[in-house]
Amino acid sequence: MADENNLPQDDNLTVDPTHAAGEMADADGETTGDATATAAPHATETRTDAELADLKDKYLRLAAEFENYKRRTTKERIELFKTASQELMTALLPVLDDFERARNATQDTTDANAVRESLDIIQNKLNKTLQQKGLTAMDAKGGDFDAELHEAITQIPAPSEELRGKIVDVVEQGYYLGDKVIRHAKVVLGQ
Repeated sequence: MADENNLPQDDNLTVDPTHAAGEMADADGETTGDATATAAPHATETRTDAELADLKDKYLRLAAEFENYKRRTTKERIELFKTASQELMTALLPVLDDFERARNATQDTTDANAVRESLDIIQNKLNKTLQQKGLTAMDAKGGDFDAELHEAITQIPAPSEELRGKIVDVVEQGYYLGDKVIRHAKVVLGQ
């Protein structure tokens, strides 16, 4: 009977059965191989694709928001213009009523002073209403010519020495709306 201690030892029988032939184990016993080398680039590509998809989504959302913003501001601007016109028309309606009343009241009169007086009252009311809306008349007569404000239509001999090169007459009144010139004054210059 042979002694079990004297049996020849096979090296393959002493290898850990959890490791296959050809694999290397590191100090902690973890397996390293080709699988981890190919998994790292694949994970990087997946993360890059996810970031790209996220950026595309953000871009599309921002583009849609910008289009909505443009559409909304255009609509608000149109509404503002409509409202501004309506507000001005509402303010001018009492002046229109006064014209109608004056016309009816002076229809049979031959008194020119009564007609002139009613016209003066209505003009004052119209001027006051327009001033409340920001309209201001230019004060050009006797001042220096300014090409930004005035349009010279002719030159005449100056009636006095101090009016030489100045505005001696205003043919058509100029107006500001706020700080903006909405009509240049047509003026006559003295030479």
